[in-house]
Amino acid sequence: MNPFAAAPHATALSVNLNKVALLRNTRHLGIPSVLRAAEQVLEAGAQGITVHPRPDARHIRADDVQALAALLAERWPHIEFNVEGNPFDNLMAYLRSVRPAQATFVPDSPEQFTSDHGWRFPADAERLAPVVAETKALGIRVSLFMDPDPEAMAAARAVGADRIELYTEAYARAHGTPQQAEVLARYTQAARAAQAVGLGVNAGHDLNRDNLADFLRAVPGVLEVSIGHAFIADALERGYTETVRDYLRQLRQAR
Repeated sequence: MNPFAAAPHATALSVNLNKVALLRNTRHLGIPSVLRAAEQVLEAGAQGITVHPRPDARHIRADDVQALAALLAERWPHIEFNVEGNPFDNLMAYLRSVRPAQATFVPDSPEQFTSDHGWRFPADAERLAPVVAETKALGIRVSLFMDPDPEAMAAARAVGADRIELYTEAYARAHGTPQQAEVLARYTQAARAAQAVGLGVNAGHDLNRDNLADFLRAVPGVLEVSIGHAFIADALERGYTETVRDYLRQLRQAR
């Protein structure tokens, strides 16, 4: 049973492990361990694992994806594995191989420092439709990384997406400033527009312990948040277990 489906009114925490792999890749010792990080965050109560393997393998590598898929299948078959990336670069090979529960399509180029925008409609519709169809035929839920543009949600649904992931960097920048309410209103409108056409709503990018609850109180029905950079930064000081507990407290407070 999918834990996300079991609790439709709760927001699930999916921990992105890219930054664990980034630190590991600075040496040839295999530490810190991506698998051990996954084990610790799941033992602490996280409901999902996210990775974003890039073509240059700057952090998560092909063998990490395989090993995480095997770990989840063996010990946590109910936990959602979310694999992110650009379906026109290297993502589809991973999806065909490990068949995660969810694929998040992100329109980043190989040279980008980090993801910085969502898909554009109608410009991206024609090329997205066939890869969305192939992914769904593999039994994988498809989420599209999207800017908070209410007018684009019907088009995202029309290409076959099941969910969208709201790109939240603009909110994170505005949090605590006079612009916060105005920016949040745009995310609220986008989420409602997505839900109105039958899309589930995820969110991620620069969410953290300080801004997460405010976002979820304002944006209705978020099913899942994917948090990596801030989570790993917190874990360096607090440890994986306590950091998971902190984020889960934020999710409860938002409810």
